[in-house]
Amino acid sequence: MSGERPSVAVLDYGSGNVHSAVKALEAAGADVELTRDREAVLAADGLLVPGVGAFQAVMEQLNAIRGGELIERRLAGGRPVLGICVGMQVLFARGIERGVETEGLAEWPGTVTELDAPVVPHMGWNTVEAGERSRLFQGLESERFYFVHSYAAQQWELEVDPPFPQPVLTWATHGGRFLAAVENGPLSATQFHPEKSGEAGIRLLRNWVDGLRRAG
Repeated sequence: MSGERPSVAVLDYGSGNVHSAVKALEAAGADVELTRDREAVLAADGLLVPGVGAFQAVMEQLNAIRGGELIERRLAGGRPVLGICVGMQVLFARGIERGVETEGLAEWPGTVTELDAPVVPHMGWNTVEAGERSRLFQGLESERFYFVHSYAAQQWELEVDPPFPQPVLTWATHGGRFLAAVENGPLSATQFHPEKSGEAGIRLLRNWVDGLRRAG
């Protein structure tokens, strides 16, 4: 870890909206590099995987740079990874959009499907039900966050046996309930956009960055 500020690599695989994520992480106290260089991605204290658009397109872009392999290598070494929006969705085993099924990275079992709501996309500010023991939402339990999505993981299927800690699940509701965030060892993810969520989003990213200091 360099100095007082943890290093974070933002995975540059062609996703949009990466520059606002870079700025938000810098505001949260990280030294940030937008990169697809394998050595830089593996060496950083934290890796952020952004994601905007369709599940299938994001997977194609990730596969083109062997992004799944990079994520897997980091996690195998206990190195923190944070996925955002579609960057969260692709961590599940598969996604179904408009009848097209696409294999995901399968870090978690389950399928990303269309929200069962009167109006999609789910766009705008919403509250969340932060899971007990959440580090991401510490001090943010009553805050609202900014969502833009039509699809989500709506069930949690991973079974974890003791002595391994149970993942911390945070839910939100739009029509039905869906996963707004997951904290599972070194792998965390949010369905909403912290970088678009004002001061609450910066504070959530700061909680994650502070965790990189502990991990380092």
